[in-house]
Amino acid sequence: MAEPIRALCDELIKAVNVIMEAESSQTYRLEALKFIEDFKEKSPFCVECGLQLAEKSQTAVVRHFGLQILEHVVKFRWNNMAPQEKLQLKNCTMGLLSHGTHPILQEECHVKDALSRIVVEMIKREWPQHWPDMLKEMEALTAMGDAQTELVMLVLLRLAEDVMTFQTLPTQRQREIQHTLEENMDSIFTFLRGILIMQLHVNEHNKLVSSSDIQDLIKAHWRVGVATLNTLAGYIDWVDLSHITNENCRLLEIFCLLLSEPELQLEAAECLLIAISRKGELEERKPFLILFDEVIMNYILSAAQSADGAALCKQSSGAVVERRYTFLKRLCQVLCALGSQICSLVCFRVPVNLTKYMEALLAFTTHPSQFLRSSTQITWGNLFRHEIISWDPVIGQMAIKYLRVAKINLVKTGFPSKNDCPGCEFSRVDFDSDEDFNCFFKSFMAQQGSAVRLACKILPFEAFQIAREWVQYQINTPIDTGNTTSKTEKGLCSALSPSAVQWDAMTFFTESVFGQLFKILDKEKLPMDEGMELLQMVVNYETRDPLILSCVLTIISTLFPFVKHQPHFLPQVLYKIFTAITFELDDEHKEPQTHPLKNIRRHACSAIINMCRDYSDFILPCFDMMYAHVKSLFSNEMLLTPMEKSSLMEALILISNQFKDYNKQKAFLEELMAPVTAQWLSEEMRSVLWDPATFLAYIGADQEISDPDQMGINRSR
Repeated sequence: MAEPIRALCDELIKAVNVIMEAESSQTYRLEALKFIEDFKEKSPFCVECGLQLAEKSQTAVVRHFGLQILEHVVKFRWNNMAPQEKLQLKNCTMGLLSHGTHPILQEECHVKDALSRIVVEMIKREWPQHWPDMLKEMEALTAMGDAQTELVMLVLLRLAEDVMTFQTLPTQRQREIQHTLEENMDSIFTFLRGILIMQLHVNEHNKLVSSSDIQDLIKAHWRVGVATLNTLAGYIDWVDLSHITNENCRLLEIFCLLLSEPELQLEAAECLLIAISRKGELEERKPFLILFDEVIMNYILSAAQSADGAALCKQSSGAVVERRYTFLKRLCQVLCALGSQICSLVCFRVPVNLTKYMEALLAFTTHPSQFLRSSTQITWGNLFRHEIISWDPVIGQMAIKYLRVAKINLVKTGFPSKNDCPGCEFSRVDFDSDEDFNCFFKSFMAQQGSAVRLACKILPFEAFQIAREWVQYQINTPIDTGNTTSKTEKGLCSALSPSAVQWDAMTFFTESVFGQLFKILDKEKLPMDEGMELLQMVVNYETRDPLILSCVLTIISTLFPFVKHQPHFLPQVLYKIFTAITFELDDEHKEPQTHPLKNIRRHACSAIINMCRDYSDFILPCFDMMYAHVKSLFSNEMLLTPMEKSSLMEALILISNQFKDYNKQKAFLEELMAPVTAQWLSEEMRSVLWDPATFLAYIGADQEISDPDQMGINRSR
């Protein structure tokens, strides 16, 4: 019998090599594949050949194929096998687990995976009814060495995935195995926790011994630790919370200890994240507050504070070390999940070491990576919003720090295509292009705006001072166009010029703070003098740069409510806005040409409309002055575009709604609309609108686009 099996194995090895070799023709490869599939489906020697091909003396590819044959037998022939054949295959498979693999560092991952899958397939069919001692046998295997321990971890992980995650079993069988797993979960977790504790002792020992002779031994221990943590990650998501919080959250403490081990920290952080993200009854989650214990919080804080720059490889010109950076992301997620638990569990007590937690969170908010900064924003918002925690003095202190950090984070830097700040290296990992980064940063700014507004609720006067100082600083700082000046006008900022990004960030911050300030503070409590002083400074600020002027207009609109309390300042504000409506870079230009110019004039029109809509009764005393000014602007046909004229007319009409006099408003509207009425009722317009072909010709829709566009003025009407 041995000779035919050996010959058959040789044929199978040849077929596998034909399939795997790149030089093989498609015809030969298909023939080899057909031979293998026929063998797996029909041959009575699958077990014998599979075991022989899985021997250590074979190549990794052949061994993997041999294990695939055995898995096929268990999956599709198990029910037809005699009890003695099942027992023999099970014993042979356990023999492969115990002494059928190479040392842990030499064995191929796909071979380990294939072997573990065979065992799991047998467990799914035999445990617990016909294999009651399976867990004891697995535990006994771990005493044989690191390679066997890693294989046992793979078996336990695959079992959990098949039963709970992928649910590949029939319903009744799944319930039986799940029930048995739950019955034995105490012993499983005790067993896994014991392996991790041993890892901690080994790591401490290895720090004291620097001999090169034990480097392979150290790496083997690390490999076992990684496998154990990965296995725990497969269970923590669904087991009863009591298994995670047993012994005063000893398991979570071990995870925190492993955060300082470079080879294990990523997997430890993932386990910690899964555990802390668990939902459930508040009473069940109450033990999570132990994570705010002095010692444990120090572990987390230490790992967080080492985050800044830890993911950059100094030997590779600052390139990002992906594993370290991924660890930082996981640790950041852990802190955010802890924040969610705080908000839920604060009804029991506010954590005593809340300060250390907040410092750890702040460490990530100040990290060069824009992605890490953004990951903390929702947590900041939740803490600032919480009706109990937000009153804690610690949160008040951290709110001030957050507001100062937001001033830095709102400045758009870190483009993946650039090298002008440390964040660029991280952005190259997180974003495919500058367009991706731009989309992300818009969302990031919105998150920060929300958190800033919530922080302003906690400390309105401190937020006011921070915003005020920033506005004053920008006004007193000379414009820096940098190397990215406007393509249309020399000496002007582009969107990415240093001054432009600073002004843009400051404007957004100011909008967020003052918008909230006017909502939450009574008139008597508003810092009126400082607010008016700031508004006057902004109104008096002169610039010919469209991007900067746009920011100035936004700030004026934001601070405008202060004017309600000092009406004498209103004409100055209106004059500033009207000046922007007719803004030109060059006196020789009779109409705006460039995109920034159009934007600034549209912005000014929008600002005047909003003011007249929201404060029409307040602006009413200035109506005559405004109307006279508008008529003087309308007298010059080339000074305003039709859209700008319409905007000014809309603003005047909004104010006229406060006349409370029908005849007066009717007379005003007739006078205002007279030029428009005359144009629309003219013979020229009547003939144009009467015939579709004439209308299309009038607006130039029947002609190719030319420069200059002769029909542009007709379309604008």
